[in-house]
Amino acid sequence: MKIIISFLSCFILLITALSSCAQNDEFKSIFNGENLDGWEIYGTEKWYVENGLLVCESGPDEAYGYLATNKPYKDFVLTLEFQQEANGNSGVFFRSSIEGTKIRGWLVEVAPPGNAAGGIYEKYGRGWLEQIPEEKEDILKMGEWNQMRIEVEGDQVRTYLNDQLMVDLQDEKIGQANGSIALQIHDGGGIKVRWRNLMVKEL
Repeated sequence: MKIIISFLSCFILLITALSSCAQNDEFKSIFNGENLDGWEIYGTEKWYVENGLLVCESGPDEAYGYLATNKPYKDFVLTLEFQQEANGNSGVFFRSSIEGTKIRGWLVEVAPPGNAAGGIYEKYGRGWLEQIPEEKEDILKMGEWNQMRIEVEGDQVRTYLNDQLMVDLQDEKIGQANGSIALQIHDGGGIKVRWRNLMVKEL
């Protein structure tokens, strides 16, 4: 009887461990398509939900604006889709921290062709860490839906745009950081970007 109980206990522990691993392997939505629950707005620019899509749009101040997750994400894979209208200068920050509209962290660029979409920029720091090769500038499809994938693990960051590798970067400073995922509106006005299918898998 003791052997059977011991076996059952081990079996239950194994199933629990496997279940936990399976959950960690799953992508989870961080935008519910209805409202901005789980996110916080920084600045006066416009963030709203329309027809199940997340929309960012320049406001009358034409200043920088951010929409950041309440939860920090250190090691993760983020997938999303975006569609640029007008200027479309935006981006996705990772391991970021924000005070007012001053953000510290690393930006994966979302911008019109010719502006290094998929490149990595360090805000209030070293500037461009890596831009994309000139021959990859036509991977972005302005005005159409584009797919982005951002992989962050330790000090390694990889970005993909429409299934094409854009940046493969290793950086000690990034490896030491932690913080929110944040979407950006650039200053200057005239910007509008739609987002959908924002999914995260924590590593």
